[in-house]
Amino acid sequence: MSELLFERQGGVAVITLNRPDSGNAFTLEMLADWERALRECIADAAIRAVVLTGAGRIFCSGGDVKRMARNAAAGQGPWDRSKYLTDHVHRIPLTVLELDKPYLVAVNGAATGAGMDMALMGDLRFAAESARFAESYIKVGFVAGDGGAWMLPRLIGTPKALEMLWTGDFVAAAEAERIGLVNKVLPDAELLPHTMAVAERLASGPTVAIRLMKRMVRQGAASSFPEALAFAASCVGVVSGTEDYREATAAFAEKRKPAFQGR
Repeated sequence: MSELLFERQGGVAVITLNRPDSGNAFTLEMLADWERALRECIADAAIRAVVLTGAGRIFCSGGDVKRMARNAAAGQGPWDRSKYLTDHVHRIPLTVLELDKPYLVAVNGAATGAGMDMALMGDLRFAAESARFAESYIKVGFVAGDGGAWMLPRLIGTPKALEMLWTGDFVAAAEAERIGLVNKVLPDAELLPHTMAVAERLASGPTVAIRLMKRMVRQGAASSFPEALAFAASCVGVVSGTEDYREATAAFAEKRKPAFQGR
């Protein structure tokens, strides 16, 4: 996977967008490799957490604007543009939606347009001090085509989301943390080590409980409170039958650190 690197470090899988000379802008090859990597993360029980980051000084600049301009000049029609999104770009958020394992994003530099939207898909987002964010679609007369208009207001509220979408202005890392766009800002050199430490902590935790909590949060966002309680009761029934639950309760009673097995 030359345009996308995929490696494992224990129970953590690391996906690295690897077109640093092009701002890690999407290509068809990168998108296909990205989906395959996510599918492997979903299917492989040994992978318990996933980290996404970018190579070089830019996290992701989203779609390749130069390619878009060439396509427009060549007469690419609305149907072709729509099909490019649904058949390629949208495969990433839809696959992420199937991933019930922790998905952490380490934003190592500028995240713009669809690149910012890809960062929004993380369960947790950590940013380098040099990171900055922009819903830059408006700068090229475009709209957010990769889920940003759905995800962003749910994270930072409608007025701030519309401000970012309508202006395309950059938001610095410190401001992103203040408005809840990222969980934490770190010195550039500490970004990936910190993100990996969090991922490793989650990967060594009670796997079933962690995955069920992610499902509960996601379903709760689209459920009534009684429905959420009913789902919670079902999850409690499942998790209480796991080896990790028995180990955790025994360790608590014995005043020792539990040794989770992920089952």
